[in-house]
Amino acid sequence: MALPVEEWQLCAARCWAALDPALRERLAAASLHDTVRLGCGLLRPEVEVAALQRLCRRARAAKEPAAARFYREEGNRLFGLRQYGAAVRLYSQAASHELPGSPEVSLCFANRSAALFRLGCFEVCLEDIARAESHGYPNRLLPKVLLRKAECLLFLGRLQEAADALSVVENKIAVDGIVTSPTHQTLLGKLSQLKVKIHEKESCPEAAREACGDIQRESEIWEENDSISGASSSLSLKFDTERGRHLVASQDILPGQSLLKEEAFVSVLCPGESLLLQDSSETVWDTRVTNADLYCHRCLRQLLASVPCCGCSYAKYCSQKCADTAWEQYHRTECSLGPLLLTLGVFCHVALRTVLLAGFAEVGRLVEWSHDGDKDLHNPEARCNHLSEAADTRAGTRGIPGCNDSGRYQSSYQAVFNLLPHAEKHSPEHKFLCMLSVIAICKQLQEAGLEAAVLNQESSEKWSKPKACEKPSGELSPELKTVAEAMLRHVLQLQCNAQAITVMQESGSRDGAVVNKKPVRLATAFFPVLSLLNHSCWPNISVSFSGTAATVRASQPIPSGQEVLHCYGPHRCRMRVAERQQLLRQYFFECRCQACLEELESDVKSVVAMRNSFCCPSCRAPMQGEDMLCCSNEACAVSVSRESLSHRLQDLQQQIKNALELLRARKADQAIRMLQKCQMDAGNLLSPEHLLMGEMEDHLAQVYATLGKWQEAARHLQRSIEIVEMHHGPSSVEIGHELFKLAQILFNGFAVSEALSTIQRAEEILLVHCGPQSTQIQELQEMKTCLLELPRSILQRT
Repeated sequence: MALPVEEWQLCAARCWAALDPALRERLAAASLHDTVRLGCGLLRPEVEVAALQRLCRRARAAKEPAAARFYREEGNRLFGLRQYGAAVRLYSQAASHELPGSPEVSLCFANRSAALFRLGCFEVCLEDIARAESHGYPNRLLPKVLLRKAECLLFLGRLQEAADALSVVENKIAVDGIVTSPTHQTLLGKLSQLKVKIHEKESCPEAAREACGDIQRESEIWEENDSISGASSSLSLKFDTERGRHLVASQDILPGQSLLKEEAFVSVLCPGESLLLQDSSETVWDTRVTNADLYCHRCLRQLLASVPCCGCSYAKYCSQKCADTAWEQYHRTECSLGPLLLTLGVFCHVALRTVLLAGFAEVGRLVEWSHDGDKDLHNPEARCNHLSEAADTRAGTRGIPGCNDSGRYQSSYQAVFNLLPHAEKHSPEHKFLCMLSVIAICKQLQEAGLEAAVLNQESSEKWSKPKACEKPSGELSPELKTVAEAMLRHVLQLQCNAQAITVMQESGSRDGAVVNKKPVRLATAFFPVLSLLNHSCWPNISVSFSGTAATVRASQPIPSGQEVLHCYGPHRCRMRVAERQQLLRQYFFECRCQACLEELESDVKSVVAMRNSFCCPSCRAPMQGEDMLCCSNEACAVSVSRESLSHRLQDLQQQIKNALELLRARKADQAIRMLQKCQMDAGNLLSPEHLLMGEMEDHLAQVYATLGKWQEAARHLQRSIEIVEMHHGPSSVEIGHELFKLAQILFNGFAVSEALSTIQRAEEILLVHCGPQSTQIQELQEMKTCLLELPRSILQRT
């Protein structure tokens, strides 16, 4: 959710409509500086502030012991059902809700360690055991946990440490002095078994078992650009009034070549919908899993056993180090604002975190500097001419906005600040909504006693526990007005410069032999250097992410002198030119890329339109027209409304969702029958090349794979690949993902030669788009190694 919740948007719209027309006119024409000054008094305590407070009560981010008990009990229930992965997540939720210093926290960590042990995650299990001990795990229960610790160490081949842990357990049991109870007898039996295992291991040493099995990955060869941080030497930075700042190939570039590696200046994890609940008198704890439960809120690393924030239930981290770093850099300020930030949306959150990371001194310097250019803010032509002249009068890149004094463009706050906010192009209503939102945040900072933290004026100890004021302080301080102005600038910038960090996330059941993955938006970020890339509906690069780092690779040959182009979302293979142009309006430009020009200047219907069209229910020829569709076959007189066919398509999509629900419920036979019926219905509605026809083949392949019918699964997936290739091309990343799934099916079906050839083709494509460090590339290499290690006689037979 990039923008605020709908109720706050409506509240801001009512506030705008109630303003005096003269004031509305002034706000519409005001600079960012004047907008904040005019808007500070418009947030009325009895109306807008009260509405925000009501909305914030729906966003749960505080510690709630009752929730902790619920999640821990649910975790125990799923542990009993041997659903250990789900139990781990619920124990993590319980730990995030326990109050700091509460002895119940230790129970959460100990229970989670048991589930992690069953999953074979021994290193992480040891970390949780240490956390349980440090949080005061009950003395009477320690022997059981310490035996688990010894067993983990034994599995990891750390025999001396395992023996030392057993000695501690023996001493503990001896001190307790009661060895006749069934519990103690069980412990003693386990102790004896572990001693025997340690002795056997010492007698027959073997290679230590790896905890995570991470593969050592080779680093790519990299020659960095002298003028652009993180960029390859094969790029150069240019500026002109038509295209603004942009990157151009300074030499011929080959497909798969790395062009840019950049760490996000700032990123904010996109929350799950379950964190914003409807108003209700009942307390309902949500057990749905969201991104907030699956990824570290700082580095975006995938979580197995999260470390909770000590102040709120929302923020979770991959390690104590990440938690401490986040607290020091920004979370000590954000922690108590959690419900407000969740209500006002990710863009406002990114804007606040950007200011906190930059530091008030740098923010204040650049805001003051920007006031000299406010006169050009509503005159884009004058602004561009001014920048063009600046670029021409200095050597190299030193005149280009965002470059430092030496002419180097860095991933810095200065570069972020110089991204265009397009304040003159946003609607007055939208700018007003953004202004009210950032002022609400700054007022909350002031009322919570966090102003000094934002301005970097006190030590962390003094603001580690924010104090809430009894009464609102009213007018913002001059410093917080500066913060509000910078935040408003960043919220407006994000509409055109926000970069979605995506990840390939597993969908459906995780216990199958074939893992189905789809791209999911994980976070929103500022990448100042990546933002230099202009849009094309037919891009020549691919962007992949690892945590908060982005890597740009050439997806096709780029000759020297050609511009390097990124796709902002609307792609020629996914939608028609009219749909693309409509979506691109949010970026305040009309796309004139090669793909759009070819379609606009041609009378021929676009390939996307033909492949995703409806077909005649009588003769199966393509249907033509707008509101009323007629069969393109002159011998057929069938006509039907587009609305009618669209309703049938929606019904079909719902039936496909129902089939997937049956698959998740392990009712594979029923899922197959429903999908086959969907295929028959679709045959009388959609063209044979429609993407939905390929999706149904993909789903059938997934169902047959769960049944172990590998040949049938491969047959359906190959049909899906044919349709995907028609739409996206033979070397697209979409084909790479489909081939990865086919490789898994052929590998599990022991079709060795077909699997090896499919692996090779998938590798060639995914290396170009994702690079050698991609998890999919690593899995493909593991499959290939396993197949090649088979006896020669088997290889020859297959």
